[in-house]
Amino acid sequence: MTGDLLEVRGVKFASISSGIKQNNALDLSLISFIEGTQTAAVFTQNIFCAAPVIVAKNHLNSNVKALLINSGNANAGTGQKGLEACLKSCEIFAEKLDIESDQILPFSTGVIGQSLPLEPFEKNTKKLVDNLSSSNMSDVSKGILTTDLVEKSCSISFVINSNNVTLSGVAKGSGMIRPDMATMLSFIVTDIGASKDELHDCLDIAVNQSFNRITVDGDTSTNDACTLSATNQSSVQLHECKEEFQNALNEITKTLAQKIIKDGEGATKFVEIKVGGLSSVDDCLEVAYTVAHSPLVKTALFASDANWGRILAAVGRSKVDGISIENIDIFLNDLQIISSGEISKDYTEAGGGSEMQKSDITIRIDLGNALTSESVWTTDLSYDYVKINAEYRS
Repeated sequence: MTGDLLEVRGVKFASISSGIKQNNALDLSLISFIEGTQTAAVFTQNIFCAAPVIVAKNHLNSNVKALLINSGNANAGTGQKGLEACLKSCEIFAEKLDIESDQILPFSTGVIGQSLPLEPFEKNTKKLVDNLSSSNMSDVSKGILTTDLVEKSCSISFVINSNNVTLSGVAKGSGMIRPDMATMLSFIVTDIGASKDELHDCLDIAVNQSFNRITVDGDTSTNDACTLSATNQSSVQLHECKEEFQNALNEITKTLAQKIIKDGEGATKFVEIKVGGLSSVDDCLEVAYTVAHSPLVKTALFASDANWGRILAAVGRSKVDGISIENIDIFLNDLQIISSGEISKDYTEAGGGSEMQKSDITIRIDLGNALTSESVWTTDLSYDYVKINAEYRS
């Protein structure tokens, strides 16, 4: 894995400032693919999904040749006019790229409920297309940001029969983060050869162990999507290295997911909630999310207050059968707080406070003897989170 974005053969990128945002920031991005590229995608499960999600789902049935992404406006809650604007933006760029409009997948992120202006698309078509380059992926990682403070990107390369296979991905997300595929945008490209069905199977596995394991505030947005595009330019086919490819994709999505959490709005702590010992992984996840979403737990984390009672109370109200107080062990990092439902004889407030001062914290909750274990990654809840979201439309 590398901190630098590796170029992927058969893909070009561009991002410009089009005026959708008011601060001259990059806000309109384009990703174009060589002929023969296959693309899979997963989308938000919010019932009130945005116009670009509706259009992208329909266009995914076509031979996808480009992704068109704007930030600064979500084009969500905009009704028929929003759909028409989204379709028109695809038409504008399809003409310039000499492709069909349904070969473009549109994506939007930003404020909900505002009409998407078409002028930025119309005025900047030539500029954006002319800027397409295989080396501009980092510009796209900037151009898709909203309240994010940092770019999020990752690349991995591995060798199969003397041939390199490269995967590179970018993501955005900082608040309104909650699984259900998954509250963010992410675009991953690779030069391997694969069918759309193969890519979708791999993407489902990767997303469920990464983007569907993160939460900042429990809110699933209206615009979320993750795409995986394969250009067939590496002389390697996915069926020749399925395990190696899946491991690489898992690592990229997990890295991007954790970068989203570390950039959570106002976050000062990166927190893993690890739950094990229950009869199913779904039960483990239910407990983990109940703890991760507790405002009292999250504010205690912000205050570096080892208020273990809040963790215990959250576990107790999770909608899981078969939890027994006598079976509960809770740890802060390696420090045991609760042993068989009671304060550990080795626990001290000073020790708990010391662990809570750390920027990376693991809360481990063991609830039985079953060999199950699931992790959810989350943040604390700070003054800045409230300020950022209170002033989001200001």
